Amino acid sequence: MSAGKGKFITFEGIDGAGKSTHIATVVEFLRARGRAVISTREPGGTPLGEKLRELLLHEAIYPETEALLMFAARREHLARVIEPALARGAWVVCDRFSDATYAYQGGGRGMDRARLSSLERWTHGHLQPDLTFLFDLPPNVAGGRIARQGRALDKFEREDAGFHRRVREAYLERAASAPDRICVVDAGRSLEEIGKMIEEIVVARCS
Repeated sequence: MSAGKGKFITFEGIDGAGKSTHIATVVEFLRARGRAVISTREPGGTPLGEKLRELLLHEAIYPETEALLMFAARREHLARVIEPALARGAWVVCDRFSDATYAYQGGGRGMDRARLSSLERWTHGHLQPDLTFLFDLPPNVAGGRIARQGRALDKFEREDAGFHRRVREAYLERAASAPDRICVVDAGRSLEEIGKMIEEIVVARCS
């Protein structure tokens, strides 16, 4: 991988699809090749964003308020972390970004996509990820993975099967609308297969 400006890589997918393991792997992969890498997440990534994360994941909030708070946390995240990192040549690897808002608040909650698009343009119309990995898995399989972890669930993970089906469908619609940016990953494959594929795509598309 040749030296150059920083890249912005995001990981998306329904809860339980297994993206977190691969985020750590790609961060290690990039650092081993001499990249300065910032690993971050949404909602969160800043002190304010982490406070909003607690509200968003655990409090009952009106859907439009939920979407507005997501974008508020994102604007802070962009201004304080993502944009400065990219400007100095670092790579940013982020667990979720605006695709998640289209999936969860748009697909899951049924919010008008036009409203979300307007908020997206206002918040970061100048910037999209260079590459997005969408981990795709049937909701029943993802739910089984979460159940085996035996941990407390956030409010999104506690939603019914219909919600998670709509989230998945919205993610796949988003991927179909941006095939040059979003790579759909079959999250049912082995860790080794997925890891190798991600490394090959990062080298090919972000060098």
